[in-house]
Amino acid sequence: MTQAKPAEKLNKFEKFKAAKDGLAVKDELEQFVEMGWEAIDKTDLEHRLKWLGIFYRPVTPGKFMLRLRTPSGVLSSLQLRTLGEIIQRYGDDGSADITTRQNIQLRGLRFEDMTDILKKLTAVELTSVQSGMDNVRNITGSPVAGIDGAELIDTRELVQQVQDMITNKGQGNYDFTNLPRKFNIALEGGRDNSVHAEINDIAFVPAYKDEVLGFNVLVGGFFSAKRCASAISMNAWVPPNEDVVEICRSILTVFRDNGSRANRQKSRLMWLIDEWGMEKFRAEVEKSFDKPLTPAAETDEIDWDKRDHLGVHAQKQEGLSYVGFHVPVGRLDADAMLEFARLAEVYGQSEIRLTVEQNVILPHVKTETLETLLQEPIAARFPLEPTPLVRSLVSCTGAQFCNFALVETKQRALKIAQELDAQLDIPDRVRMHWTGCPNSCGQPQVADIGFLGTKARKDGKTIEAVDVYMGGTIGKDAKLGERVEKSVPCEDLIPYLKTVMMEKFGATPKA
Repeated sequence: MTQAKPAEKLNKFEKFKAAKDGLAVKDELEQFVEMGWEAIDKTDLEHRLKWLGIFYRPVTPGKFMLRLRTPSGVLSSLQLRTLGEIIQRYGDDGSADITTRQNIQLRGLRFEDMTDILKKLTAVELTSVQSGMDNVRNITGSPVAGIDGAELIDTRELVQQVQDMITNKGQGNYDFTNLPRKFNIALEGGRDNSVHAEINDIAFVPAYKDEVLGFNVLVGGFFSAKRCASAISMNAWVPPNEDVVEICRSILTVFRDNGSRANRQKSRLMWLIDEWGMEKFRAEVEKSFDKPLTPAAETDEIDWDKRDHLGVHAQKQEGLSYVGFHVPVGRLDADAMLEFARLAEVYGQSEIRLTVEQNVILPHVKTETLETLLQEPIAARFPLEPTPLVRSLVSCTGAQFCNFALVETKQRALKIAQELDAQLDIPDRVRMHWTGCPNSCGQPQVADIGFLGTKARKDGKTIEAVDVYMGGTIGKDAKLGERVEKSVPCEDLIPYLKTVMMEKFGATPKA
């Protein structure tokens, strides 16, 4: 492994990474399980286990979270059934969340079962390796790759190849287990920016160069407590082949060896680009890439509004459709996972897709079986056409399970959306995103209205509150929203949002 450059003053995270690489706990896991989680070294427990996707949660001691890697959000019915069976054994404690990066997080797991659980994942070709802390997170792609009639490039295989490079095909790769900070990669093959390219450290968007279809490369998008930045052009174009994998490798190598390791608030890729300037950054990547980079195409092919893929849609394969089910704030239980797995086998081709909006797509449904599928009870529980605000609602985990969250998000977000839908006629969809802390897992900056958890003082008491963001746009020419209100008490949000909906989004009170 290439060692990171020395820093004048390493932050506390860099110090423990220098003492022992996070991936090293892979070889110690069986010993940890035998010891019991209470006896594990604190740094191993709270930090290094995240290199295996295992998250200790102080708010639910003894009940662990496991974050899976699901490239492009594609799962087989066997994989989904396996995940459902894993959480089923924990009763009410077991649940799963679809995240805004198209992956699944299992909750309520007992540590003594962890080696057995990881063996079950390996048996169905799933991995959780390098899914937390300073690693490349789940790699996203269009949720309708390979089935969308208007698709330009099917990115599924490329996404898998990038993951295999970074994780050594799920075995763990010490070349990329010590990045200065977490890292996001997305590949878009369609016209509607389904992956939110602008918020990724590396994003590939379809573009023609001399009549050849490939990708323009964007770099540097991120959210943090101190700063949010949209990805910018690297002035590079690559064909849809192994060059995609190699430019990811080159950018990661440059970031690994040169990114800041002093202040974690200034350690994401964009800070390095700012420090060097794009010309030097591009030159260093080109040096690692070991051949000249082709300048970017003048324009890309992102020219549609973003779709949410809910409902029934014809596939490019004749006689087949994909069906998008709305999963309120992405929360699934074991019964739902097992049922989606069954439906995929009965009505589809044993495949399920996840979206960054935290919903489920069932592809490859034959036209003649659509009506029967829509009569299944799950279509009532996870409707194809939910009410306007509930339809576009996104939420992070919140304070129920996450110790970083300053407010409860999921159930509050759903309740507020349901109440407003009941009180108002809203002519168009309004995308509301909730996040419990400045880490912005719920991506409030890309929403029409975003909420970031904080605290406020009211009547002499500290209460849960949110900073409000507005103006985020998606699809073509996407941009991040800006904060318009600080510390609005959560208990005051219904009247506040009723006014906002009527003044800004054309809503009217229901009769």
